[in-house]
Amino acid sequence: MTTPRAPFGRVLTAMVTPFTAEGAVDLAAAAELANDLVDLGNDGLVVNGTTGESPTTTDAEKADLVREVVAAVGDRAVVVAGVGTNDTVHTIALARSAETAGAAGLLVVTPYYNKPPQAGLLAHFRTVADATDSPIMLYDIPGRAGVAIGHDALVSLAEHPRIVANKDATGDPFAAARVIHETGDTLAWYSGDDGLNLPLLSVGAVGMVSVVGHVVADRLAAMAAAWEAGDTRTATAIHLSLMPVITGIMTRTQGVIMVKAALDLLERPGGGSLRLPLVAADDRQREQLRQDLKAGGFDL
Repeated sequence: MTTPRAPFGRVLTAMVTPFTAEGAVDLAAAAELANDLVDLGNDGLVVNGTTGESPTTTDAEKADLVREVVAAVGDRAVVVAGVGTNDTVHTIALARSAETAGAAGLLVVTPYYNKPPQAGLLAHFRTVADATDSPIMLYDIPGRAGVAIGHDALVSLAEHPRIVANKDATGDPFAAARVIHETGDTLAWYSGDDGLNLPLLSVGAVGMVSVVGHVVADRLAAMAAAWEAGDTRTATAIHLSLMPVITGIMTRTQGVIMVKAALDLLERPGGGSLRLPLVAADDRQREQLRQDLKAGGFDL
């Protein structure tokens, strides 16, 4: 549910990008997947994130995907567009394109590979926020970006009127709790690590941007609702029941590979082709995933 405290909803899935067998973006399949995800329990969708294979889609394809998903789900879910790059000028161009295509919010990842200092991160995020009109969710993922957004930088960025949230994939709930304590409701905290969804809720996160939400958004929504209602026993039981699914999708190999395989095994929209350098799960990986999904409650 979208509230001032949870500006992009509670349960968001970082959508895969469906491709045809020939490698083209399959916009019809993207629309079908988006509707399926909302029906499953997502109240937000992230398009053109890393799980959407954004490193290998063109700027034009990114805009088309946002436009198609927005048209498909209407006001049933908040559509957030991934626009972050390691080039501030390019990020601004993608942000404006996503706004024109109808995105309700922007996900801006830490600039990767060039490893800017904290002063550079502050300048980057503020410059992007100043150049756009949409609410922004920062994306802190040092394992991929090579640099983390520091505590002081997060507290400072929370003062910007359009920087309203942070997606946390740092694996550090204590650091999260410290920033949440200092920023209050000015910086909504979202888990960006499915294994830490409940631990981050327990220190003040308002929701999650999930990969396994492709297949278990209904259970994630139930877990978040139970936690919000003070039913910690139920929330914990749901979280633990998801461990085989999270293990199967997020730890066996690469997440996009396995979530597309999971969608295929479950005969859901969105499975199928990937773009190099990602390759499809092999037979051994698919069989292990089948067992993981069965252990996680799926009838396969």
